Amino acid sequence: MIHLFEARDALRGLIELGGPVVALILALSVLAGAVVLWKLWQFRAAGVGRHAGLESAIAAQDAGQTTRARALCEAAPSHLAPLLSEAMRADTVAARDRLYTLAEDRLARLESGFRLLDTIAQIAPLLGLFGTVLGMIDAFQAMQGAGQAVDPSVLAGGIWVALMTTAAGLAVAMPVSAVLSWLESRMAAERRMAGTVIEAALCPGMTALAEPAAQPGRVHVPA
Repeated sequence: MIHLFEARDALRGLIELGGPVVALILALSVLAGAVVLWKLWQFRAAGVGRHAGLESAIAAQDAGQTTRARALCEAAPSHLAPLLSEAMRADTVAARDRLYTLAEDRLARLESGFRLLDTIAQIAPLLGLFGTVLGMIDAFQAMQGAGQAVDPSVLAGGIWVALMTTAAGLAVAMPVSAVLSWLESRMAAERRMAGTVIEAALCPGMTALAEPAAQPGRVHVPA
């Protein structure tokens, strides 16, 4: 409990030094942390990256074991399992566009929140720079008002407090950018897997052709 009070007092002192800009940056950091925790929970609940069951189902489908393939698909924890099941039931190349649309819809749900994280990563350092500019203006105004009796230590203190807002903004932006890049890489892998799942169900034995069809930015819909 004592440590909590000490952390609270340190946080309050930081806000008093940096002003409303630091308070806003801290609020953005809390928001970003909440979004990241939500995305991690969502990815885990959706079974992102857990495609061993789907791969086994695809292998059974290629071997002509349709019943076993569907059973493995139903037992798979991946969020793409319903997509594979739907593709197996479609059993026609004419349904490809609809399946890719369903895949894109599922992937878009997992990507919700990415834009917010990207916005925080871009705004946080800009807010820090804005706070630094405001602090420097105050410091030079104080220096001008002091005239010939300028105290260098007072000026230096004002400058380091002003620079603190830039440091706070960068401290928020860098980890958020790193986490966002990791999340986007996971989604790129999910898109490739979605393409593989659809092509494997529609064209058994030709799953290798699905890999180059998927592009990192979107689910590729063949012509």
